[in-house]
Amino acid sequence: MSLASETGKTGLVEGYHPLDVQTLPRYLGAIGTCAEKLGGGPDGWQVDEVGDGNLNLVFIVRGPSGSLVVKQALPYVRLVGESWPLPLKRAFFEQEALVTQIACVPERLPAVYHYDHEMALTVMEHLTPHIILRKGLIAGIRYPKFAEHIAEFMAQTLFRTSDLHLPAAEKKRRIALFCDNTELCRITEDLVFTDPYRIAELNRWTSPQLDGMAAAFRADAALKREAQVLKEMFMNRAEAMIHGDLHSGSIMVTQSETRVIDPEFAFYGPRGFDIGAVIGNLFLAYFAQPGHADATDDRQEYAAWILDQIELIWKTFQTRFLQLWEQEGHGDIYVAELFNDAEGAAVLADHRKACMQQLLQESLGFAGVKMVRRILGLAHVEDLESIEDPDLRAACETRALLLGRALIVNHRSYDTVTAVRHSAEKLQGGGEA
Repeated sequence: MSLASETGKTGLVEGYHPLDVQTLPRYLGAIGTCAEKLGGGPDGWQVDEVGDGNLNLVFIVRGPSGSLVVKQALPYVRLVGESWPLPLKRAFFEQEALVTQIACVPERLPAVYHYDHEMALTVMEHLTPHIILRKGLIAGIRYPKFAEHIAEFMAQTLFRTSDLHLPAAEKKRRIALFCDNTELCRITEDLVFTDPYRIAELNRWTSPQLDGMAAAFRADAALKREAQVLKEMFMNRAEAMIHGDLHSGSIMVTQSETRVIDPEFAFYGPRGFDIGAVIGNLFLAYFAQPGHADATDDRQEYAAWILDQIELIWKTFQTRFLQLWEQEGHGDIYVAELFNDAEGAAVLADHRKACMQQLLQESLGFAGVKMVRRILGLAHVEDLESIEDPDLRAACETRALLLGRALIVNHRSYDTVTAVRHSAEKLQGGGEA
């Protein structure tokens, strides 16, 4: 089926065309803010296409005065090709999400210089010397500010876009705006919650080593039930504007900075999904560490550091979210005047703690489905894929799958994130979760 016949699905409009290293300089030269940022003229700019993700074109453009990044949506899934059309309007939702997130916590986002709706294109700050967190985790690099920064990002964005902070009418207006991001939500609904548990054409895994485990997951009724419970939550709980794809490939870091990128999957969903995505991807990095060990470093200390970050992220998030709720909870729920005596204040404080306990458990369930999909589904992670020995890779993946299953099926039984850490350590040591 040609793209021309899929115009309704892809959102192609007159004037749209994908740019490349030859045509991009002329395009940017006509945009004053971008030309000024780069300096000189288009003929002297260096353009490199660096997109290594699943969906989009990404360019770094360098000039004598500075550099910038250009991200352009393609009308199909880049990982698969033109057989999987995808709407260009996802660039609009990414722009709207960036604007919202920048308003909440500007120091954790790249600056945006230009947005072109017709071209489905955004020009933004070139984050340098930042690297993708996932690559740093593979290399065994410690980032002392990462846990604090990502917890603050999640606390600010998940609180300030919720009914706890916003007037109800404003929250509903924002929900309506993002409701049309249906195709990217559908990708998550299928690839995260459904496809790993059935025969799906695009599924893949380390074969034949994991053939038995993949079949066992497809036959596991309790696991599939809980995955669908989490899917229903994802589809129906419009609690806050979530990033929607907050994995370690969507976070860029240095020793002192953390920035979040690529919120094109953003919509109003359950808070726990973003938290679970971060935690789940860190657990994948943890289980991958034996595959990156060598004669000089068995990676055990670094693996323990990753677990430290998981605990610190949750504890920091919980503290900051509760602080925001107590200090700036001016939305149309839990109205302050209803709890303005000592008894009311105590009841509300207990309720807040109970909400955080429930949020932790839901986040762990989402972490589990994010782990499973990265091993048995379509899009995998470099942490594990870069392990060359298939038997060693499969051993790492098996332990990750076992924890993922435990989190999905038993997430309501975990009282603390430390308890999950202990389960992970037992599995890494050859025991059971």
